[in-house]
Amino acid sequence: MAKKTTPKKEEAIALDVQLTKTEAFIEKNLKKILIAIVAVVVVVVAYFAYDNYMSNKNADAQKAIAASQDAFAQQQYEKALNGDGALSIGFLRVIDEYSGTKTANLAKLYAAICYANIDKYDEAISMFEDFSQKGDQMISPASLAALGNCYIQKDQTEKGIELLLKAAKEADNDALSPVFILQAARVYEAEGQNDKALELYKEIKEKYYLSPISQDIDKYIEKVSK
Repeated sequence: MAKKTTPKKEEAIALDVQLTKTEAFIEKNLKKILIAIVAVVVVVVAYFAYDNYMSNKNADAQKAIAASQDAFAQQQYEKALNGDGALSIGFLRVIDEYSGTKTANLAKLYAAICYANIDKYDEAISMFEDFSQKGDQMISPASLAALGNCYIQKDQTEKGIELLLKAAKEADNDALSPVFILQAARVYEAEGQNDKALELYKEIKEKYYLSPISQDIDKYIEKVSK
């Protein structure tokens, strides 16, 4: 299982997600957003591991998913998805064989991240949309933002931006919200929609002024205001 991270470290990872101005930037940023989600996933794994009310089926699923989690931590995404025919059965079989358990639901999130990292965005989108977020303060917005990035990769930018802004609203904090809003603004800017980008940059400055991202926001505002 991946090493546990503290909430402060998770926020630092999220705040490290910085944007440039090209499509190459969007692809790079997708990877960074997914890293942030991985940090959040570790917390979820810890929660499930200490759930005193796990069903027997979910307990079995916990054992079945462990080897896939190890492969995931080593960035062996194909192996994490499909197993190795020996120790690991893979996230996809966990989803199928332990359907209805919390662990199977978690496996969907892992699988979505795996698919996105190997550029299989249709499959990633399907898994992200099947994953039950249940309104978690960190996981829900992070998974929405990652889903938005997948749509952006497929050139469905309006839907992607919509999901990024929804994720920002749902997160409603200085750690994640400005990251997602900045992403959306940069996509608008890359498409020449400077007026929409400007609105979002101003939102970061006015609403999330405590965020480190806001410290550099004036340069973005100045650029699209010319």
